[in-house]
Amino acid sequence: MAAQNSVDQNTLEIKTKSIEQTLLPLVKQISTLVSHRERALCSDRSVRAVARVGQAVNLAVERFVTVGETIADDNPEIKTEMYLACKEARAAGAAIEKLCEAALEDSLTDRSAVVRAARCLLSSVTRVLLLADIVVVKQLLLAKDKVARSLGRLESVTNFTEFVKAFSQFGAEMVELAHLTGDRQNDMKDERRRAQMAAARQVLERSTMLLLTSSKACLRHPDSSSSRENRDTVFCQMRRAMDLIHYVVKDGVCDSGGGGTGSESVEDWDVGRTVGAALRHFENLVEMTRMTLLTPTSKETLTAAIDTIVERTQDFTDSAYTSHEHRESILLLCDRVKLELNQLLRVGVSLEQTEEYSPTREMESAVVNCLKATRDLRTQLNTTAKEQTNELPTLTRNGADLVSQLRNTALASDQDRLEETADKFHEFVEHILEMCKMMRHMASSETLQVSARYAEINLRIYGPQVVTASHTLSQHPTSKIAKENLEVFADMWQALMTDVSTICKEVMEAERQPEKQTYMSLPRPGKHGTTSKPLKAVRLDTEEQEKIAKAGLEMKLATSEMEAETERWQEGISGVGGPNVVDENNDIVKRARNMSSMAFSMYQFTRGDGPLKTTQDLFTQAEYFAEEANRLYKVVRQFSYQVPIGSHKKELLEQLDRVPTYVQQLQFTVKNPTVGKAATFTKVDSVIHETKNLMNVISKVVTTCFVCATKYNLDFRGLSSRGSSGGGLREDEGSGSGAGGEGGKMGGGAGSDPSI
Repeated sequence: MAAQNSVDQNTLEIKTKSIEQTLLPLVKQISTLVSHRERALCSDRSVRAVARVGQAVNLAVERFVTVGETIADDNPEIKTEMYLACKEARAAGAAIEKLCEAALEDSLTDRSAVVRAARCLLSSVTRVLLLADIVVVKQLLLAKDKVARSLGRLESVTNFTEFVKAFSQFGAEMVELAHLTGDRQNDMKDERRRAQMAAARQVLERSTMLLLTSSKACLRHPDSSSSRENRDTVFCQMRRAMDLIHYVVKDGVCDSGGGGTGSESVEDWDVGRTVGAALRHFENLVEMTRMTLLTPTSKETLTAAIDTIVERTQDFTDSAYTSHEHRESILLLCDRVKLELNQLLRVGVSLEQTEEYSPTREMESAVVNCLKATRDLRTQLNTTAKEQTNELPTLTRNGADLVSQLRNTALASDQDRLEETADKFHEFVEHILEMCKMMRHMASSETLQVSARYAEINLRIYGPQVVTASHTLSQHPTSKIAKENLEVFADMWQALMTDVSTICKEVMEAERQPEKQTYMSLPRPGKHGTTSKPLKAVRLDTEEQEKIAKAGLEMKLATSEMEAETERWQEGISGVGGPNVVDENNDIVKRARNMSSMAFSMYQFTRGDGPLKTTQDLFTQAEYFAEEANRLYKVVRQFSYQVPIGSHKKELLEQLDRVPTYVQQLQFTVKNPTVGKAATFTKVDSVIHETKNLMNVISKVVTTCFVCATKYNLDFRGLSSRGSSGGGLREDEGSGSGAGGEGGKMGGGAGSDPSI
């Protein structure tokens, strides 16, 4: 049990807004302390203020962990890990206070000591909160289990008296579950998880009335197989909804079943599995070829990406409701994308053969043509989906007419006409299902994707039950309960059709909005020019700044560690040169400092300070940051050739090999288009997290480089002038071309944080 409730110390990802807000005061205090230690002490008053902050932090931590230990005593499954996290938090709080007292005595010489203590405190306090959140999840799951048991009792009742009693208890427990799941839904940060919880809660709410009428019909007409089918379907759907609640609150971890205690992580079947996501992924991969040479792995990735696009377009081409002209256009455009990709790959091979390390005009042309082909394919898919949604009002009216006919023929007990109308209704449902599938593919947001998916599922299950309820009424045309049962299922169908109409409208409106202009290549005034239409400049409000405060502080701590590491290089390496020589010629230090400066300006952005004023400033800065990481990767790769074979070289290469992956993830995130304020903030949050992750990896690489240079007395100067080994960016753009770099456009160095 303890294993299931453990918290991964390596990720400590915060999933809820409440934990975020609880951490905010601590984040602000730590940020103040860390930034203060990185500049010269201004006055005795400022030093005393730092000491007081240290004391306040330690006192607050002590109160905090006391509450955590109380929670641990009441919950044995998290007791051991909670006590350990509280112990670490208490020790880190005491260390912070001592370091602040040392600042008062002016005896603190190691500037990174505060950073290490701050990291430990932030990590341990976050673990305490995540463990406490496990208790909240446990309460919700207990409420869910109560409802599940009540459902079991309802399913087994044999008379009205027992049913009324069981349904009354079920209703009270459903109210409690509705409150808990509603609170959890509002607290979750992840858009997909919120949408999934909303879908599950909606099924439970709407199905409650169906459960009442179908159970009554089954009790009144026990000989009717159709009434039993109605009731069993409702029970099945409600249980699926509760399974989804379990899945969401456990964040994708499901019990393995079979009476065991194990668990397994299950990926959402449709996460990103839409043709829209496949097209975006392919376009990002093509964009990356502008900055990196094509490798065998990237060629395989591009080929697999186009195969995925073709596979997912089959939902459009295989649909019986797609016109012949649109089907042919989609197939032709898929072939065109393949041809353009083949041309891109051929150009890439020719570049390899000529040992060119900078993209050529021919390469740029191939990239542009490939991207144009994918845009044309997306436009055609959108047109195909739009054509079907235009028919929705007519289809809705026809569906309402079919439901009326089902009701009338059932009351008349006209079995032949009932079967004929039922066939038409089933065909109508299939048409709507195809439409839902297309909407899911074209949806631009996680919420719309999830909504379209569950609208499709609910229609597939509950649509045919309208016909089943009609059969019950045709067998018992004078039964008020059978008639009421049909009316309730017809109401459910009407509600689902309203959902489909809303989804279609929102998806099509999102598609009609002009696509956000993104930088196809980074603007260089006087060299490459700039994009014709810059993205709309958006500032973060105070609430949004608070939401990303923790991620910003973590990036700040990583930046501080990097600064401390590069200062070690300043001291020089025996046998290589003095401090000035190291600073002037050390390419690794120059690149690392550029990245540190950029990351610091991004940290300032999370606080509403610094040179980056808008979200687009942040995204552009992140692009420069990724470029500089790519250049550092190439420089360190050159340096690694000097390191003798052994454990140090192995460690350096293992760390270095992680850099391209993190660079690519950051570049993908930056280039992902967004629509709306919420989506833009989500992108900001993701960019900050990806930058922080890349910064952490770079910091480890730089540390290992220093160890190797010191141990083996290696020459690290002028690495970038020794030649290119591939895999990096073109060198003609210089070391200071990044925003925030030396001589860069959007700079902002460490140490400019406001005073206490």
